[in-house]
Amino acid sequence: MEKCNKAACCCKKIMKVVGIILAIAAAAAAVYFLIKKIKEKKALAAGGDDLESYVPCSCELDEPIVVDDAPADEAE
Repeated sequence: MEKCNKAACCCKKIMKVVGIILAIAAAAAAVYFLIKKIKEKKALAAGGDDLESYVPCSCELDEPIVVDDAPADEAE
């Protein structure tokens, strides 16, 4: 059995620690994206598309919102 030098052993330990940290980060990212996907599916099933029912708050806008109910060809 060969005797390892300190630098090689130290490097192997550091690489093990980095590998473990990367594995934990990858697992956390996978869980995050899985939960995000599940929440999106539940939101779509519960209330439809949120973008269709979104109404901006007029207090956040500089100009008032003008709603024209007439179709574009009748407006002229």
